[in-house]
Amino acid sequence: MMTRGGSVYIMTNEHHTTFYVGVTANLPGRVIEHKENYYPKSFTARYNLHKLVYHESFSTIEEAIDREKQIKGGSRQKKIDLINSMNPEWKDLFEFEVKFW
Repeated sequence: MMTRGGSVYIMTNEHHTTFYVGVTANLPGRVIEHKENYYPKSFTARYNLHKLVYHESFSTIEEAIDREKQIKGGSRQKKIDLINSMNPEWKDLFEFEVKFW
């Protein structure tokens, strides 16, 4: 059986007021869907969450899902601390990293 890796990620808006924690097997493709409002009625489209500020990669999708649940269960401050630990300038990581994968 082939195992498929996964990523957990956090999207936010221009003013960093709303967060979305997601999981995917294809981070570049998924972020593009968010940026282009591919699902116009989705949470990320409604709140203009087009900025990738955090991501982690895992060797299996199951590990990524477990981590997603852990992050979602944490407080807003824990999410902010997590983002600050990886991306203190809150840059759009898609522009700097992901699109080059």
